[in-house]
Amino acid sequence: MLMHQISDWDDAYANFPHIPGGQDYPASWTLKARNFRDALARDDRAENGLAYGPGDRNRLDLFHPKGQSRGLVVFIHGGYWKAFDNASWSHLAQGALEQGYSVAMPSYTLCPDIRIAGITAEIGKAIAFAASRVSGPIRLTGHSAGGHLVSRMVCKNTSLDGDVVARIERVVSISGVHDLRPLMHTEMNDTLKIDRREALMESPALLEPIAGTQLVCWVGGGERQEFLRQNALLANIWNGLGAATASVEEPDRHHFNVIDGLQDPAHPLTCTVCG
Repeated sequence: MLMHQISDWDDAYANFPHIPGGQDYPASWTLKARNFRDALARDDRAENGLAYGPGDRNRLDLFHPKGQSRGLVVFIHGGYWKAFDNASWSHLAQGALEQGYSVAMPSYTLCPDIRIAGITAEIGKAIAFAASRVSGPIRLTGHSAGGHLVSRMVCKNTSLDGDVVARIERVVSISGVHDLRPLMHTEMNDTLKIDRREALMESPALLEPIAGTQLVCWVGGGERQEFLRQNALLANIWNGLGAATASVEEPDRHHFNVIDGLQDPAHPLTCTVCG
């Protein structure tokens, strides 16, 4: 019998050292995002820097398709709740925009200036704000920590009001971290400061989904084993709690390029979010 036990929790959740050229991705994302925003601004289809709350980082960009919008897609960025902002991801709105959706991309306060529970509350405010400006159905998607945050929005103890929840048709968590307890063993927890109580209250895998939830957990087939496990975990647990779920491992994708499909309106990831 072959048994597996994690002995190095930091390595288990490390992505940069295990992706060739990993350190080059952030600069590439930022450049693509800036060029994309500039092009939308010239076309008068971008509302940048809208305030959804009082915090310095409580801002979102709202992009619009050509013609009438079919509804709203909200993308929440990752970075282990302690890095990045919305300015690195604008280009990932392209697929949904070409599918006819408006796309909101919020920033949020980062740890250690806030706890993860506080970020959850901020994301709820961002979604409610965007929903007040765009009518129609809502689709939520997010990457890594963002996958956790969008899944958290459809837990029974969500901060969203019932009218907004009723509009959410589907959640797509991309490489999401759905059980926070393992992160308590990592050095990054010096910044995140997750304790057992917060892990129990903020882990979607330990909570119940809202009735009628549709959840797709999407991960790259070449990702770290912990991301593969976390991906399958939430889909499995929530299916047993009455949600409609699917777990997808996209071949030949790692943690940094698994999001690339969102740029293509015909890519299966975009079709899963928007279809």
